Amino acid sequence: AMNLNADKEASEVVEELLELTSQNLAKMEVKDHYNIIQELGQGKYGRVLMVTHRIRGTPMALKLVPKQTSKLWNFLYEYCVSLYLSSHPNMVNMFGIVFESQEHYGFLQELALDRDLLALIQPRIGIPEDAVKRCARQISNALGFLHCKGLVHRDIKPENILVFDKDCRWVKLTDFGLTRRKGTILRLISGFLPYTAPELGHFCNSEGLPIDFNLDSWAFGVTLFCIQTGYFPWEKCLPGDFFYEEFARWVKSGEAKEPCTIPRHWRRFTPEALSMFQKLLAVDPKKRGTVEEVLNYMDFQWKVDNWKEKEDDDEEEEEDSECLSELEES
Repeated sequence: AMNLNADKEASEVVEELLELTSQNLAKMEVKDHYNIIQELGQGKYGRVLMVTHRIRGTPMALKLVPKQTSKLWNFLYEYCVSLYLSSHPNMVNMFGIVFESQEHYGFLQELALDRDLLALIQPRIGIPEDAVKRCARQISNALGFLHCKGLVHRDIKPENILVFDKDCRWVKLTDFGLTRRKGTILRLISGFLPYTAPELGHFCNSEGLPIDFNLDSWAFGVTLFCIQTGYFPWEKCLPGDFFYEEFARWVKSGEAKEPCTIPRHWRRFTPEALSMFQKLLAVDPKKRGTVEEVLNYMDFQWKVDNWKEKEDDDEEEEEDSECLSELEES
């Protein structure tokens, strides 16, 4: 009952925020109020700029979405969800400033000078284990808070985790453009990333698929692999992707703890870390663990000491490089 009430409360609050915001959307041009310092990022939905207030000098991050390719409701929904969640210490802070210009919709949020987690990852190396664990704990807490509100993020990846110091002592979740209520029916998949759960590739009927928290568990598991290795575990979780099929066979085989059966790119992890991954990345979504699963493994070592891929794997790795690509912003 508590989850149902939280779900209802979140929906009602966001709906009220949407109504109020749409009625009071300010009109202004960016350059009249803010100095543009530099571009921080760009994607298919818009771009993020570092700006300072012309009078007060406050540094901020400005998200701009082009009107031509965006619906006002989608833009306002992302803003209102961000505002609603911003009370949590591991969610990005909002300034409560939202507006439209002649060509864009925009809102302002806190600036992360160290950018995002993707910027910290060394290709094929990752980041130190203590930093990985600090990040894992904070994002698990943020996602747990989100899920308690009955919401699913649906876009967990390193570039959506803002970093406020290089040791990951403070990180925050951002980008709620795809966030939806649990149970919302998903009828269309726009594209497959390494973070996309396998069940999303299996439904083709008109009934669609209800969104669930376990979509975030899968993406969180893939993200943890990426930040510890510096590359993706697979290109996409679809038939024909060798690395995904190898992983799925291993998990289903029941021989998950036998060293000789572990896929090569997972052998750098300790048995405890592999157990954690098996729960977060259970191919069957009904058996998948929650995002809080990682909290049970904080006292264990995650990576094998002095691990190196065998020399006889070097040739194979060259052939693998196209699929096991270094992390790039999607």
